[in-house]
Amino acid sequence: MPNPEEEAVLRLVEAKGPRTGLEVKREVDIDPALLWRTCQASPGLLVRALGKRYLRLDRRVDGFARLSPSILREFYSYAVVGPAGDPGLVERRSAEVLDGIRKISRRKFELARRMTAEITAEFADEADRSPRPCFIIAGDIVYGMAHDVPRPERSTGKLVRGSDIDLVVVVDDGLPEALVRRLDEIVHRKKYRMLIDPAVNEEIDYKIKRLGRIREQARFDDFKSMVAVKILHEGLLLDGSRELFEAVKAILRENGLPARLEELEKSAAVSRENAEEMLRTGRLDDETIKATSLFYSAEEFEEFE
Repeated sequence: MPNPEEEAVLRLVEAKGPRTGLEVKREVDIDPALLWRTCQASPGLLVRALGKRYLRLDRRVDGFARLSPSILREFYSYAVVGPAGDPGLVERRSAEVLDGIRKISRRKFELARRMTAEITAEFADEADRSPRPCFIIAGDIVYGMAHDVPRPERSTGKLVRGSDIDLVVVVDDGLPEALVRRLDEIVHRKKYRMLIDPAVNEEIDYKIKRLGRIREQARFDDFKSMVAVKILHEGLLLDGSRELFEAVKAILRENGLPARLEELEKSAAVSRENAEEMLRTGRLDDETIKATSLFYSAEEFEEFE
């Protein structure tokens, strides 16, 4: 016999068709962990996860490695819940949602490309004959997994349009410090304009690094270095110097870092499977879920709470 929570979800998807997890949550307002567990356990419901899971490093996780999206983010933004008796309907809705996710990712990628092209042109006017910087884009955009669910921006607390745009700006070791500061000014000005423009409302998260700094971080000997290497490993060339981009990738290969990141991702996949099983069987209380970042990350706490 279905419990009240299960009955509520079943009535919803039978009346309105398959819904994303967030759409279900908006109409069946119960505790997120209970809602996730209800949908996963119900024989009358089919939950279809979409897209790709990928490595994320998190200080609060044992061994630092977890998979992104988090369990709750995946359920809200990258999963479809529908009646188990009509899998074709669920598949059609899943295709629609996945197409929307890919469109969001492409839009953010192109927005970042236009911004960095403007930065490259402006910097070239002021730094004639200096080596061009290299703009690398990373994060969920490169996996085609960007979302546009409003969330609070870290520095202001104001809502922004979903996934941030992660950029690493690599400069040559010989670039004068005054020009590095000028480049930072240009990038920061563009970042601010994109954040405050209501038509854009995107958060840009960026770092400017010399190639020598990347060589230091390739030692992979502390948490910050591990995060930096992970970002550079997944990153794609967005604009600027391909020579610098290839030099970055060569540094990672020479230090055997792609293989080390692959092992961390495998470990994270095992941990994710174990966490989902414990959540599914109700072996985790709310305090443990929050303390261990098993259901959602520390960065998502304010958003999901």
